[in-house]
Amino acid sequence: MIRHFVLLKFDSATSEEVKQALFADLDALRGHLPGVLDFQVRKNVAVEADLIRGNHDVFWFDFDDEKSRDIYLEDPAHQAVGGRIIEHVTDGIDGVTVIDMVL
Repeated sequence: MIRHFVLLKFDSATSEEVKQALFADLDALRGHLPGVLDFQVRKNVAVEADLIRGNHDVFWFDFDDEKSRDIYLEDPAHQAVGGRIIEHVTDGIDGVTVIDMVL
């Protein structure tokens, strides 16, 4: 299993409504992509403010395997919502950190 973990540094002007709409669009990917086991969204509640570097929002997908993850990465719907996320994080692509783990 692959866990695709994403840390987001949203711009301070990004409303909770916009964030929730983005996360809902990500969650909808479960319905049409093979091998998606789970999708979760959480707030980063770490007390080490200097160490989280503004990454207050996180989400992750669990995939059956690397092939399923790779299908997700190339999917046009994923790329579209990813582009919208980039519009709402600080510093463009630098406002997103991705970690893929084998579980």
